[in-house]
Amino acid sequence: MFNNLPPVTKGLLIANAVVFLLQSVLGSAAFAPLMLWAPGVDAYMKAAGVPGFWPWQLLTYGFLHGNLAHLLFNMLALVMFGAQLEYTWGQKRFLTYFLVCVAGAGLCQLGVVSWTVAQGGMPYPTVGASGGVFGLLLAYGMLFPHQRVMLLIPPIPMKARTLVVVYGAIELFLGITGTQSGVAHFAHLGGMLFGWLLIRYWRGQPPFGGRRRPGGPQVRRF
Repeated sequence: MFNNLPPVTKGLLIANAVVFLLQSVLGSAAFAPLMLWAPGVDAYMKAAGVPGFWPWQLLTYGFLHGNLAHLLFNMLALVMFGAQLEYTWGQKRFLTYFLVCVAGAGLCQLGVVSWTVAQGGMPYPTVGASGGVFGLLLAYGMLFPHQRVMLLIPPIPMKARTLVVVYGAIELFLGITGTQSGVAHFAHLGGMLFGWLLIRYWRGQPPFGGRRRPGGPQVRRF
């Protein structure tokens, strides 16, 4: 199965696995400058080892993971949705889409963490490819809305379009209520939002105009 994966999907799997192994060997503290931190960290916190925000973190945080389960869940979703999208879009467009979703999710998370710090909370790092993965889920639901997929927990089959709506609603509820702490729910929603905007841009649909851009992918409407 691994040998049959398209090259970008396979490369992302390998990159995430290698980085996780390095985290396990060297310790997560060695990768702190690559995690996503909110801007505005004061001198006292920097002296305590908090690196603060750097632009590259908007991409690098997406290749770090908190534990093995976190990694495996994201990589399973990458294989389930990413491979088919890469076959449909091609390597360059698929990689562009994934990285835009990762960066867009990071921007949304920066807003959430910055607000928390402004309210007197402590800054905390964000890691994980989940923002990009949720963007892939959104794209899969838009391109293949009637394709049936199976949830892992609980194991319920449903259409891809329904899965997108269900996951989006759950993430919004959990993010607003703070029911599940330690999970960047608004980053997940941000990945879906930026993925939706990029697909609209490729289609030439509002808010980017009324005609599909030349060279943009032929995609099915949601």
